[in-house]
Amino acid sequence: MLTTAKNLSPFDVNMAMDAGWVTAIPYINVEPSEVQGLVQDAIFSRSTKNLKRTGIFIGGRDTKQAMDMLKTAKRSMVPPFEVSVFADPSGAFTTAAGMVAAVENELVTKFNTSLEGKTILALGGTGPVGQVAAVIAAQAGAKVRIIGRQLEKAQSIADLCNNEFGDGQITIEAGADADKAEYIKTADVVFATGAAGIELLSAELIASAPMLKVAADVNAVPPAGIAGVDAFHNGTPIAGSTSGAVGIGALAIGNIKYQAQNLLLKSMINTDKPLYLHFEHAFSVARDSIKSKA
Repeated sequence: MLTTAKNLSPFDVNMAMDAGWVTAIPYINVEPSEVQGLVQDAIFSRSTKNLKRTGIFIGGRDTKQAMDMLKTAKRSMVPPFEVSVFADPSGAFTTAAGMVAAVENELVTKFNTSLEGKTILALGGTGPVGQVAAVIAAQAGAKVRIIGRQLEKAQSIADLCNNEFGDGQITIEAGADADKAEYIKTADVVFATGAAGIELLSAELIASAPMLKVAADVNAVPPAGIAGVDAFHNGTPIAGSTSGAVGIGALAIGNIKYQAQNLLLKSMINTDKPLYLHFEHAFSVARDSIKSKA
């Protein structure tokens, strides 16, 4: 388990052990330039028959860096010496996947529609979860705007998402937090992905949103990121919404995130061919997890 941080996430260690991995070996403060050496030390230490006993998990706190490390790990394989690699920095890939999949499910079941063509605001969207949620939603056909306190930073993150994660195939826009009262008037969906304990969408703004259908909040620390949406909400009507919007809270999102990460970690054990897993795969299994419970 590789991380650029000074500590490996206990969450990820527990997830790996619960998914069936026997040991979780931490490599901390890893420099991206060290990935090739670490990967090749791992793959050449076992026979091709026993290589499936090894998997590599990439953590850290930076989404682009994690994706770059995943690509480096893949390039470092020397067939037939190959192992599976899974990137999920700060849990951002699986958390974002869980949130977007949950929102999509509410759109389908409550409003008989999909993400295609929907206008989405990613409030506090400059962080890892907001970035990835924006990309996943845009890839599903939504019109996404990343909202940040500083427009320049929001624009920089939007450009990163479009070019680095979306391969230039999507167009995510940027907006300033000061203008969200205007943006909310045409929003179908809101993602609240800012820092814990900060309200990003007030009751007044919810009441002023005539098209709002679903609002999802990854924050489990009071006060809620979205007024009227608590951690336990799971498609629960939002009090004061004039459009009949429903809310999805952090625990509902977290449950799907858990299932997605668990399934991806298990797939690394069960596969006969190496897998290179990231946010797109997380979204796919999150969708399937929801459908299997329908």
